Amino acid sequence: MGKSYHFPKSFLWGGSTAANQIEGAYKQGGKGLSTSDMLKFIPQDKRNPESLMGVKSEKELKSVMSEMRDEDFPKRRGIDFYHRYKEDIALFGEMGFKTLRMSISWPRIFPNGDEQMPNEDGLVFYDKIFDELLKNDIEPLVTLSHFEMPLHLVQKYNGWTDRRVIDYFVQYAKVVFNRYKGKVKYWITFNEINVSTISPYNGSGILINRLENVEQGVYQALHHQFVASAKVVKICHEIIPNALIGCMLARIESYPSTSSPEDILTALEENQKNLFFTDVQVRGYYPGYMNRYFAENNINIEMAPGDKEILVQYPVDFISLSYYIRVVPSKSANKLQGNVNLYKGHSNPYLETDWGWSIYPNGLRIILKKMYDRYQIPLLVVENGSGAIDKVEEDGSIQDDYRIKYLKTSIIQMNEAIKDGVEVLGYTTWGCY
Repeated sequence: MGKSYHFPKSFLWGGSTAANQIEGAYKQGGKGLSTSDMLKFIPQDKRNPESLMGVKSEKELKSVMSEMRDEDFPKRRGIDFYHRYKEDIALFGEMGFKTLRMSISWPRIFPNGDEQMPNEDGLVFYDKIFDELLKNDIEPLVTLSHFEMPLHLVQKYNGWTDRRVIDYFVQYAKVVFNRYKGKVKYWITFNEINVSTISPYNGSGILINRLENVEQGVYQALHHQFVASAKVVKICHEIIPNALIGCMLARIESYPSTSSPEDILTALEENQKNLFFTDVQVRGYYPGYMNRYFAENNINIEMAPGDKEILVQYPVDFISLSYYIRVVPSKSANKLQGNVNLYKGHSNPYLETDWGWSIYPNGLRIILKKMYDRYQIPLLVVENGSGAIDKVEEDGSIQDDYRIKYLKTSIIQMNEAIKDGVEVLGYTTWGCY
């Protein structure tokens, strides 16, 4: 008899998307320009960590804003979900999915980000989306900020480096909570909040040429996002008492390259840096290991009165995470470091790779167990998947057994974690359209 796999009846099975990748219609319905509207297509052979950092200066921003060829900016057109949402949601439902993780485009609601009044056309658009989802018995899981802040906030305030952006984000969140309180139960504050450390523009709307100390500016921006997250958790619970609101982390587990004490410590420190973001949003305070890092790297986080109190008083209800890769850092091994997408690490000859990504489903069980042991709050896998260069057959089909295998083995490992006692709320695979 084979193994059996059982999931809770309330388990959130579904797919995951972002407004900036599916909606298109970037100039319609009163929407303002966003950070993602300025990201040009980069051919695969030219992609590297530097190119994937996004816009880095005013000069570069002015250059892309002058571009008239919208076809060079894929996030301006998406898949035209803005006009085709009804048929897309129907197809999504036909696949048996019961949860759609999606995001609200902040500049659809507040085109510049700092207005007093929201854009009614944008609010109506998401009313229609949520109504259509509920009609198809699909639970919306909504991210408030998924790498798409109003461009005006970048130009005027340099994104989240300016504390005033906290109030603009809180105002935006309050508007959508009040508007959709009868339609949306599950919320996420910031998508992959830790990405700001490797891509300040995408994660925090920062033009790094404006900063004298880039790392100082990035961590100050992150502090503002932590405070904003706590304030938004408070408001969400007040407006929607039955809601659950969580944070999100790009979970990158680090493994030592060798058994040397130096490499073991290096891997531990890399994992701490990755978990710093959830430590603050779940435990409510800055951990000692990061305070030491700040002191040794000339980073001084400016905190306003009340910041420490609000962080500890309003932690998130759950942790959502993306899981794609693991890294193997080393200080002692005499090997060349290679690029693993935006992350650096050593290759592992025991793992299959494609596009420089290590395929390691067992890692999902490992990180779920480690994170639940650390925090003891529910976890939610909101991104997981495998990139590949698909071949379209003559009949239009794609024989993607490799993708089926990846998802199947990942789900099995997640189920093993559940059997181990980990509370997992759901699983939404990335790129369901």
